[in-house]
Formats: sequence, C-alpha cells, structure tokens
Amino acid sequence: MLEVGKKAPQFRLPDQNGELHSLKDYRGRKVILYFYPKDNTAGCTKEACGFRDRYPHITEKGAVVIGISKDSVKSHKKFETNHELPFLLLSDESAEVLQKYDVWKEKSMYGRRYMGTERSTYLIDEKGTIIKAYQNVKAASHPEEVVKDLG
Repeated sequence: MLEVGKKAPQFRLPDQNGELHSLKDYRGRKVILYFYPKDNTAGCTKEACGFRDRYPHITEKGAVVIGISKDSVKSHKKFETNHELPFLLLSDESAEVLQKYDVWKEKSMYGRRYMGTERSTYLIDEKGTIIKAYQNVKAASHPEEVVKDLG
C-alpha cells in the first residue's frame, strides 16, 4: 500500500464511455479511489452497489467515487448498466495504474498462483494527498466504512 500523507500518483484512463479521466481533474474534491478485481462478480458487485447506495451521501460531502479494474471499457459499461452505477469505472487493462498504487499482487487460489488486483481503496483529499488507505477490504461492509471516514 502507498503511505498516508504521500501524493497520490497521477493517471489518465478511459471510463465506461471511453472518455479519459485524470486524478488532477478532481482537485478540490475528495476522491474515493477504489480498486477491485472483476466486473460483475459477486464481491465486486456488492462493493459497487454499496458505493452506489451511499452515493447521494458521498456527493453531499463533496466527494467522488472512482472504481478501477483491469476490465475493458466494454465490460465496465455492462457493469454500470446492470447495476445502475452513478460513478466512474476506469479501465486499466495494462495494469500500469494498479502497479503505481501497489494493488497488483500475486494471489493464490486452489494452489494456482497468478497476478491480480487486491481489493483496496485510497481516500484522497482535495489537494491530491492520500489521507486514508484500506487494504484487503471486505466487499460488503467496506463502502460504509469509507463513508464514515468522509465525516
């Protein structure tokens, strides 16, 4: 995980509509930057819907939600549509940003080792500084935890 108090690494990635977004586009607002393994899977859907259900409260606090995974723009569009997600889903197919944020990790399932995204979130302040880092989060309860930390 990146350290609290450090500047969040910049990025430029396409969203579910193919439009490019940079972290600097959100200066002046808090950013909930969450990284998740895969669109339309059980855990990732729970987490995304948790942020969706709390989105009005998040925006009242002047914050935005940005989800990033290795999935394609097309996959993100389907995920957004299936679950009526009101926030950005950015596609990092090269895993470059996942690596910058130290969430691209070796994982293991059924004895097989592979590289994948560790479910993690960074809360970034209005100046682009990491103010909270959450590692290996629980998909169902994590959105509520982040909202509480927004104040």
